[in-house]
Amino acid sequence: MKFSKTHEWVEIDEAGKVAKIGISKKALSELGEIVFIQLPKEGQILSDDEPMAVVESTKAAIDIYSPVQGRVCKINTDLVENVEILNSDPQGRGWLCEVELETPFSDEHLMSPACYAEL
Repeated sequence: MKFSKTHEWVEIDEAGKVAKIGISKKALSELGEIVFIQLPKEGQILSDDEPMAVVESTKAAIDIYSPVQGRVCKINTDLVENVEILNSDPQGRGWLCEVELETPFSDEHLMSPACYAEL
């Protein structure tokens, strides 16, 4: 798992072709309880560092940024029905979407868990 400076996480499958994206526990702790989420649409093309989703908490509504480029191939429909999953397990069952990568994955702009913890 790698992290962006805007508190998104990304996990790449073993083949290096699909990225799973979510928001970090740190982001959730700063936002408070999430009460609404607007996920990207399947088939939507994402670009690095551009808004891909919106979460609304008891404190604020914020954009979630894509840490990768590609096409959304799957969204976590469980979140649409039960946003509490995101609150209880943001770096596990609370993932947001999966993206088919356009180009080979490069993690140069992302941080390891240790570096992210220092942030």
